[in-house]
Amino acid sequence: MDHSAHLKDLLGLDTVEYKYGLSKAELFHEAIANDRGRVRLDGPSDEQKAFPTALGVDGPLVYYTDPECTGRRVKDTFAVAWPEVEGTVWWKNDLQKYDPAKYQGLLERVVAHLNAKRATLYVKDVYVGSDPSYALPYRFVGEFATHAMFAHNMFPKDLAGVSDEESKRWTMLNAPSFVCEPERDGSRSEAAIIIDFKNKICLVAGRADYNGVVKKTIFTVMNYMLPNQGILSMHCSANVGSSDDAAILFGLSGTGKTTLSADPNRRLVGDDETAWNDRGISNLEDGCYAKLIDLDKEAEPVIAAALSKAGTIIENVAPLPGKTMDQCDPQELDLADRSITENTRFSYPLEANPNVMPDACGPHPQTIVLLTADAFGVLPPISVLEPKDVMYHFVCGFTSKLAGTEVGVTEPQAAFSACFGAPFMAHKPSVYAELLAKKMQANEARCILLNTGWSGGAYGTGKRISIKHTRALLDAALAGDLDADKVDYEVHPIFNLKMPTSCPNVPSEILNPRNTWADKDGYDKAADKLRSMFRDNFETKGFGALGIEPVM
Repeated sequence: MDHSAHLKDLLGLDTVEYKYGLSKAELFHEAIANDRGRVRLDGPSDEQKAFPTALGVDGPLVYYTDPECTGRRVKDTFAVAWPEVEGTVWWKNDLQKYDPAKYQGLLERVVAHLNAKRATLYVKDVYVGSDPSYALPYRFVGEFATHAMFAHNMFPKDLAGVSDEESKRWTMLNAPSFVCEPERDGSRSEAAIIIDFKNKICLVAGRADYNGVVKKTIFTVMNYMLPNQGILSMHCSANVGSSDDAAILFGLSGTGKTTLSADPNRRLVGDDETAWNDRGISNLEDGCYAKLIDLDKEAEPVIAAALSKAGTIIENVAPLPGKTMDQCDPQELDLADRSITENTRFSYPLEANPNVMPDACGPHPQTIVLLTADAFGVLPPISVLEPKDVMYHFVCGFTSKLAGTEVGVTEPQAAFSACFGAPFMAHKPSVYAELLAKKMQANEARCILLNTGWSGGAYGTGKRISIKHTRALLDAALAGDLDADKVDYEVHPIFNLKMPTSCPNVPSEILNPRNTWADKDGYDKAADKLRSMFRDNFETKGFGALGIEPVM
């Protein structure tokens, strides 16, 4: 069935014009000519949203989201509460129930709106997943050429070997020009992002035009579907060493997930979304969606070089003062400019990285890394985890927010996100934890908790653990130098964590964090306080009832 027949049959679209399978260069010109919407809070709904730089089509496309959607609209993200799925989804603030009748009425209204305006819709066929044994055909259908170009950047194309494509296909209908009416449509606001697991539809209705919606919505779908097939879907980066030893790195924003996985001595599988099946690990995507704010071009040369490449997308970076964007060279843009948002972004193909695994696939991982950035300064720089510890720390997903990053935050705050990506996890955390434990046991994988945070005191008093020492700790763990038969351990009396007493190229005195504090009583009080936060989170989330053992 061709795309027009499919979309008429699935959605009822029959008077629209399709622009199907355009190249990135064609989409570049279409976006500049036709992508229209709001770019200022007090502005009209028909302003230009996409612009060239001084490099024209040979450089990046610069795109501006709606000012109310410079990140994911978390509170406007839903799944349809069909009876068939209602009991299996992990409902929460990031994924709320949508009434089936209201959803059906809303979908009909969106389709009628697009038919009535004889909309031009851009269609791009891609896949979610680089392994054809589980990959899903994903059809993007939307009003903005920029979104179609983003889908081309971020997902595998022309993947051979996927069976039964038509029956597996998921479709996103993305209609930024539609305005939801909450009382009539059952939405929370004028925009809604709704996943329909029964009919394989992702509906984006209204001003939810942040590019990340095109990616994260379908990843939430994968996080629901893959565990049902015994495949572990993970919010993590992954790479492979010279001896074919794979590693996966879980971590929330600011913990070093992307930085540490970009190792010149290891080949990248991916930096954000990974699947682990019976064949090994594989990237769910074919691109990178990196934060640009305060980018250090010397530390991140790959991103810096890609800024000037054709077919990439720069999101929400302002032009230079006194210049229009077409007068700006991408390398001259002020990447510290927060005038539009702190969450400036950049989309580029995975192939822009110089050292990627063939087909973005790798063997079963030998090492699992749980990253945290402890701003309280009390967790060990590295701990070796037993299976029950892995389950506990994986479902907790701890890191910390720094003082000063938000108004009113005067001391570090604990941040817990189950499975290191709670908003996108559509099953309860124990589903992913049990799969992780099962796969680790089957493949005899080791697991470490790697702390990239503070030592010698909390943030503001202590110092950030040096990247040199963090890399040395990680290298030692990957090489097996911290395995039980290679090194002695002591057990932390408060956190019950196994701490190695020595590590190559790391001062042994920093391995027990209490040693680095001048005020030992102050350390004990701070450690007790953090343990209480862990316990409160464990109790509040009800992890005990899910079969997770409390280890501290």
